Amino acid sequence: MSKKKKIRLEYPVKSSPAILYNSISSPSGLSTWFADDVDIYNSNYKFKWDGDEQIAELIKKTTNKSIKFRWKNAKPDEYFEFEIIQDELTDDVALVITDFVEEADEANAVQLWDSQVHELKTSLGG
Repeated sequence: MSKKKKIRLEYPVKSSPAILYNSISSPSGLSTWFADDVDIYNSNYKFKWDGDEQIAELIKKTTNKSIKFRWKNAKPDEYFEFEIIQDELTDDVALVITDFVEEADEANAVQLWDSQVHELKTSLGG
């Protein structure tokens, strides 16, 4: 099994950090753009897509700032994270996504994140 490559993608988002945080951390928010359905059991999030499901463990969460998950069966140093960054001068808000992907799948992974974030922006009205 090869070591995955860390990717970091930044997307400008027209939203307040609090509203964006709800979209990246709550089951109702995540199910509008990231998965078809999301359930939480203790610190495990169950994500469902087209009848398929995957479980991710919540590793760390900072209100209105970031949330970090690790897929079950992923290596300890591999995770995916949604981080909200707000520019101090302009107040512009960006969503930074960190993920680990197979090097051969990097282009597809970036395309998938682009598509997912487009759904997120649409759900936020932007």
